[in-house]
Order: sequence, then C-alpha cells, then structure tokens
Amino acid sequence: MAAMAALQSSMTSLSLSSNSFLGQRLSPLTIYPVPGKLTSKPCLIVVKLKPWERKECKPNSLPILHKMHVKVGDTVKIISGHEKGKTGEITKIFKHNSTVIVKDINLKTKHMKSREEGEPGQIIKVEGAIHSSNVMLYSKEKNVASRVGHKILENGQRVRYLIKTGEIIDNAENWKKLKEEKKKTEVAVSA
Repeated sequence: MAAMAALQSSMTSLSLSSNSFLGQRLSPLTIYPVPGKLTSKPCLIVVKLKPWERKECKPNSLPILHKMHVKVGDTVKIISGHEKGKTGEITKIFKHNSTVIVKDINLKTKHMKSREEGEPGQIIKVEGAIHSSNVMLYSKEKNVASRVGHKILENGQRVRYLIKTGEIIDNAENWKKLKEEKKKTEVAVSA
C-alpha cells in the first residue's frame, strides 16, 4: 500500500502539462523563429532559361531588361557569326538577354512530334536568336550598314538615325506599316 502511494506521488510530479515537455517549459517564440522580411527574393522569370543560366533581378523579382539599339521592323545586317554579311528584318526582340530574331536568318532544324494519332511527325526550320551586338542597322537605299544615333526633332520627338547616311529610322510611315502588319497577323491568328 505504501509502495502504491509512493508510485502515485512520483507520477503526479512527472505529469505533463499542456505547455511543458518532460518538466521543461518551452517558449513559443523559440520553437520556429520567423524572419520579418526575407533579404533574398526568388527570381521569377517568365522566359524559359537553361538550368545553368542565372539572370540578375530587380528587387521586385522581375528580370533586368537591357536597352537595345534595334526595334521590331528594323532592317539589319549581320556583322559576325556564320551568317555574316546577310541582311534581314527583325521580327522579335528579347530584352531580358539582349537577343533578336531576324527573318530567314540563323535557321535551326526542329523535330516536331505528332500531336494527334495518325498524324506524322515533321522536321521544320525555325529562326534562332542572335545577340543584338552582332547586328547593325542597314540602309536599303544606300546599301550601307551604320551605327545608330539619336536626335530630337523640331516638334520635340526623339528619333533614331543612321550616322553614315543621316537617314531617320523612326518615322511615322514605318510605325503605321508596323501597326497594319500586326493587325493582319492578329486577324489571321484569330481566324
């Protein structure tokens, strides 16, 4: 009987409360310390990157976009690489890594799988990207490649021009032509 009373008294001294563990109190702050602000944010880039590529990001996790001397619709000449000397029109630009796609230049072969049953796979040619430093603006009229300069017109508009020829690239006619082509492609895609 005395042994039972001693056993009960030892059990009550070791009883676990809701906020203790084996007689030691745990403070809720020391369990999981949560930092107020994270110093390094993950870089959320929409563009598909290779596993070894790392792009610098702004504080809002967006990639740093590079300024480029060319725009969509410009006629350019390739000044280096295996396509050197060829000319073409820019169809797309990628500002996150400063590359451009020139129409019918730097063609790559792509093997496409069949999407539906019974449909055969195919091998197609697609344009590969070229770094913007490997292209130079080109004048069709005078057949000369030139560096680009910037100047402000009398009406306050800032335009680009070819340094060798003085030809203005950013004129209203070019913008109208580009907008019309864009509308045509949008209509063709939606149809």
